Amino acid sequence: MCGRYAIAGPDPSQLRARFPVGESVEIRRRWNVAPTDEVLTVTTTREGEPRGELLRWGLVPHWAKDPGMGAKMINARAETVAEKPAFRDAFAGRRCLIVADGFYEWRREGGRPQPMWITRADGEPFAFAGLWATWHGPDEQVLRTCSIVTTRANDALAPIHDRMPVMLAPETEADWLDPAAPPELLHELLRPAPDREVAHRPVGYAVNSVRNDGPECLEAPEAEAPTLF
Repeated sequence: MCGRYAIAGPDPSQLRARFPVGESVEIRRRWNVAPTDEVLTVTTTREGEPRGELLRWGLVPHWAKDPGMGAKMINARAETVAEKPAFRDAFAGRRCLIVADGFYEWRREGGRPQPMWITRADGEPFAFAGLWATWHGPDEQVLRTCSIVTTRANDALAPIHDRMPVMLAPETEADWLDPAAPPELLHELLRPAPDREVAHRPVGYAVNSVRNDGPECLEAPEAEAPTLF
């Protein structure tokens, strides 16, 4: 799964040059992005043109009675994304890029979870394969939300967790966004990143608390008691 990630390294000008987010979307450095936060994404217009947008993390399908269900929809499994009622419409026609430069996973070591920071091996920002939806509530409330697609872990990350988010290769991002992309191609994109293209290292327990959202989240671990979520 993917429950925390970051977009901490690049400055906004680098991200605007790397992704078609435009100039109107606010870009903030984040070290500890958590579910229900607003996140930087690239969606497409009705004409199929890419656009930058802030979406709430945790997909709320259009048919949901309560937007609170989004907190349980932060991830969509690649193996079932085309069939699950919550995600199948988005997979068919509302795909997005979710911009990041790393994510966290917790490795069990003697029963104590050790936070791990996972990035591309070259340290460059990348895009998770994402899905998005629009929910209309009472009093003309409109909520736009997203979910990160996950797949089985590659061999490099399997000792940490059995799942990982889909880290799209840069050359496949346009295909993922393309409204006309055939399902066979889309499923081919939902594969684990090659082992050689990822890197990981342990970090301290600051990331365990959503209240912490600064450089301390990426500091090397020290001998300390873990902070509860």
